[in-house]
Amino acid sequence: MARQLAREHYAPLAAEWDAGRVPLPAEERRRLGDLGLLGITLPEEFGGSAAPVLDALLVIEELAKECRPAAFQVFECTTGPATVVNLLGGDELRARYLPPIIRGQATMAVAISEPDAGSAATDMTTRAVLDGDVYRVTGTKRWISGGGHADQYLLYARMADVPGARGIGALVVDADTPGISFGAQEKLMGFRGIPSCDIHLDDVPVPAANLLVPAGRFRDLFTGFSLERLGNATMSLAIAQAALDRTLGYVVERRAFGKPLIDFQATQMTVADMVLQVEAARLLVHRAARTAGHGLPSPLEVSLAKCTANETAKRVTDLAIQLHGGNGYTEEYGLERLHRDAHGWALAGGTPTMQRTRIVSELLGRAFDQRR
Repeated sequence: MARQLAREHYAPLAAEWDAGRVPLPAEERRRLGDLGLLGITLPEEFGGSAAPVLDALLVIEELAKECRPAAFQVFECTTGPATVVNLLGGDELRARYLPPIIRGQATMAVAISEPDAGSAATDMTTRAVLDGDVYRVTGTKRWISGGGHADQYLLYARMADVPGARGIGALVVDADTPGISFGAQEKLMGFRGIPSCDIHLDDVPVPAANLLVPAGRFRDLFTGFSLERLGNATMSLAIAQAALDRTLGYVVERRAFGKPLIDFQATQMTVADMVLQVEAARLLVHRAARTAGHGLPSPLEVSLAKCTANETAKRVTDLAIQLHGGNGYTEEYGLERLHRDAHGWALAGGTPTMQRTRIVSELLGRAFDQRR
């Protein structure tokens, strides 16, 4: 069903939305909710399906082959901040926020990075100070996928006067809370149709009941964030598979020197490398998903999957452009859009460089202090 929806409904619209930098219309989000695609991994009591994360990844891949903005909605609900709220939040918080998200009536984005805290997330300076029954939040957040359009933000903030990760916790912040303002929308190379902007918080009052995780449980938050990285890896996998699919069709039909491109051994070697990389990425993504089941995946398996899938998407889309020759450099064939988006997913959620550090850290069971 997801494949049919992607090919018949979203494929004709995706290039137009990309060219115009148009966020996914609200009615399309509700369409995904009505089809049950936004609650795949979320509890039945809130309108979800309570399925394992692999089910969601299969849907994300099919949608993302044609339209990343549509796939992103499923991604955020089934592997992103809504899932973190479900796994770490209390009953009241879950009951308040999850049903409208599952129905497609509201969206939630994650706000971690700051102007001076990207890969070094624990350098964040946004503060949340408890004042009676509210937290007063002050700071600036950047690189928020969904920024300026989401209804709520899962916001990481420093909640205690201790250095590093130990002082960080998270709150759910409603976008219409007084004291919140938004910067101009970023004009990104890719990710078009997935809005992003700075969020400025000036003494924003957030009810204490919106606390998701207090200071001292940063590790829980980032273990939950592993699911988001698994969704990210699937977006990259979908991009690579789409580039491969288009290339296979092209090299069979396109002729040069009197024969199809696929008859040249150089073409065969390139296509074989593309297939090898895509299949290796898929196996790593699916292994991490099976480990997760209905819960959290192995951080090591996720970092292996994300790093591999991110780099596969960049390499395979580049090779696809080469095999298409001049046609690959046009907008008509859609490869440039895939290539632009491939670079975006490799930057989001922890770069391949950071994933390599995490791979060694998880493998050896020790942390590496990059500040010394």
